[in-house]
Amino acid sequence: MRINSKLIKAVAGLAALVCSTAAYAELNVFACEPEYASLVKSLAPEADVYSATTAMQDPHQVQARPSLIAKMRQADLVVCAGADLEIGWLPMLQMKASNSKVRSTDEGLFYAAEHTETLDQLDNVDRSMGDVHAKGNPHLHFDPTKLLEVAKGLSAKLIQLDPQNKPQYEAAFNEFSEQWQAKIPQWQALAKPLQGKKVIGYHSSFRYLFNWTGIEQVADLEPKPGLAPTSSHLATLLARAEKGDVMAIVVASYHDDRGAQWLGERANLPVLMLPMSVGGNEQSTDLISLYDNVLVLLNGVQ
Repeated sequence: MRINSKLIKAVAGLAALVCSTAAYAELNVFACEPEYASLVKSLAPEADVYSATTAMQDPHQVQARPSLIAKMRQADLVVCAGADLEIGWLPMLQMKASNSKVRSTDEGLFYAAEHTETLDQLDNVDRSMGDVHAKGNPHLHFDPTKLLEVAKGLSAKLIQLDPQNKPQYEAAFNEFSEQWQAKIPQWQALAKPLQGKKVIGYHSSFRYLFNWTGIEQVADLEPKPGLAPTSSHLATLLARAEKGDVMAIVVASYHDDRGAQWLGERANLPVLMLPMSVGGNEQSTDLISLYDNVLVLLNGVQ
């Protein structure tokens, strides 16, 4: 009986490909926020990615639910914003999940804030200052340059955890990087008319977006970071708005907009609810469409 060597090689090659693809697909990733779930999907298309929150949830305040514990227990990699954004719930999840693989950034834990320079870092923080972060503002996904730096670091982490699939991760990062960098000039063109515009915001959720586009947040609906608007504070904001130089009141998709609506009605200002992350509205289905939509919405109220 003659053995077809070409057939054997073809079968062996196919088996290797199947095994490689299976290994690639077996990587379980727990993302703390939807923007990082989306980024992981771009960099590791075959991975099983779970997002602990949605764009309609405040990522500062998450309950350590049994479903989240179960997902973290299965995770090979946990990807979070960092800069203590998840300090109120992530350590509890890590403890209850008892998954040693995702407790250290040396292994399967990744903090985006550790791979770029954050804004508004503080030397000293105490409770009297409200909900502020010594390590800087954690909502860095609205700066395209910083997000690309994070993507590079995350790709390296994926390769560290799954070295046999290094070529796939490198190819996925290169594709994402090319698409992302091609979009930046378009976004810059959309951002140009926004330079110098003034808004009243809610918290510092869009700190990076405003910094990148040149928008100035002249006041905050919060009397102190983490505190809901009060009637006395809203009265102060009304006096500020009556100067006539504010473009809009901007809130994130997970914020309670009652205070913003009260102020908007009395100051005759539009209240603009921006998607905080992927899934914050119907148009924001991935990171690129999130940027597209946010810039279109901001330009629509000028």
